[in-house]
Amino acid sequence: MAAPEIQKFSLPTLTAMVIGSMVGAGIFSLPATFGRATGPFGALVAWAIAGTGMLMLAFVFQTLAQKKPEIDNGVFAYAKVGFGDFLGFCAAFGFWAGTCLGNVTYFVLINSTLGLFFPVFGEGNTPFAILFASAILWVVHALVLRGVKEAALVNTIVTVAKIVPIVVFIGTLAFIFDFGKFAENFWGGGAYSFGEVFDQVRSTMLVTVFVFIGIEGAAVYSRYAKTREHVGIATVTGFAGVLALMILVTLLPYGLLDRAALAGIQQPSMAGVLEAAVGPWGRTFVSVGLLVSVLGAYLAWTLLAAEMMYSGAKGEVMPRVFTRVNAKGVPSAALWVTSVLVQIFLLVSVYAREAFDLSLALTSAKTLIPYILVAAFALKLAWQAELYDPGSAEHKRETLIAVLATIYTSFMLVAGGLKYVLLSAIIFAPGTILYILTRLERGERLFEPFEWILFLAIVLGAAIGVHGLWTGVITI
Repeated sequence: MAAPEIQKFSLPTLTAMVIGSMVGAGIFSLPATFGRATGPFGALVAWAIAGTGMLMLAFVFQTLAQKKPEIDNGVFAYAKVGFGDFLGFCAAFGFWAGTCLGNVTYFVLINSTLGLFFPVFGEGNTPFAILFASAILWVVHALVLRGVKEAALVNTIVTVAKIVPIVVFIGTLAFIFDFGKFAENFWGGGAYSFGEVFDQVRSTMLVTVFVFIGIEGAAVYSRYAKTREHVGIATVTGFAGVLALMILVTLLPYGLLDRAALAGIQQPSMAGVLEAAVGPWGRTFVSVGLLVSVLGAYLAWTLLAAEMMYSGAKGEVMPRVFTRVNAKGVPSAALWVTSVLVQIFLLVSVYAREAFDLSLALTSAKTLIPYILVAAFALKLAWQAELYDPGSAEHKRETLIAVLATIYTSFMLVAGGLKYVLLSAIIFAPGTILYILTRLERGERLFEPFEWILFLAIVLGAAIGVHGLWTGVITI
């Protein structure tokens, strides 16, 4: 049977994939999330750090797409080429599991939004809400099975549609913006000191990582790009647009409400802020926009997750069963295991007291792992100078970008907290079985000496995490 024809995406479609992957649940929760943590000054510092760090990561993806055009699906493949099969697996599995967890945050936010109008949905993790989310999960599963191109077209349309309520929100708050109120909120309360500002900013770090997850969307779909240069252009263009939206959505509410009032708004807080500005219709308008946005982002992330499993199998760090595609060219085996894992996470979310916050933090922690490896690969290439004229302006610039991206992603993982690293290890440890099966399938040695050390560290972290959950030291 002839292999299915590879469908090619244009630059606008790739850019829409980047924007659609990033603009989802996170942006609608920013006003209250930042209001609880800090004032406008701390928010500016947080976005300066996150914007600079993520811009460096965007430049890394752009550079690697240009310098290493032979490598498809950069998130996983860069780690494998740079650091070996096991770390390549860790990047692929971390991205995949993080994506599945991210999809749970979408479902919880969908249900909590509906809970504003229908009490049976509660805070988003009631039994009825989980049943409703499960139905959506399998409907989207069926849609994606119909073909990547059709699903990507739907995502492009949804990306355009969901920007409308965000633009209305920004335009409305800009029109009624009170500079006096903004000045009152500026320092965020408390003693103005470096330590105070740092503590405020630190509490926003995993949130800023979460809202930018999806920056790798074009890189993941590099094998579908009509032109290789489009991968880097789509990544940087999409990032710049989303960053501007994030900053405006975060800062403008400080010109309408006191920080204390802002902090107390129920999620999705963008709806509550617009309600305070224009009346009850504002909450309904944003809530509808959120539902469209989150459903679109879930579709994009489902595509990303299945593509990662497929590419990992093609790259021989995942069992070859995940290379199976259906008549539409969709990696069907990878999609099935993705949907099953999301379903499991959904069922577990019933027992989580703060399901949205937990899923958000774990998604950020797990996705930072492949980001660190991608940045480190770029740093390795710059250090070896094989692709550059040593000492040239380009070499110096790319080295600096890689250093900053590596520092930023590593710092975010550490600053997010040990709890989430240990919880991530609980997921990673059994997931390593997939890698072991792959090595046995290929008749190859399980681990190199360094990889044994890393594997044992993961198992130890998982054991500590399980013990912490059992004793109540770690709570979910």
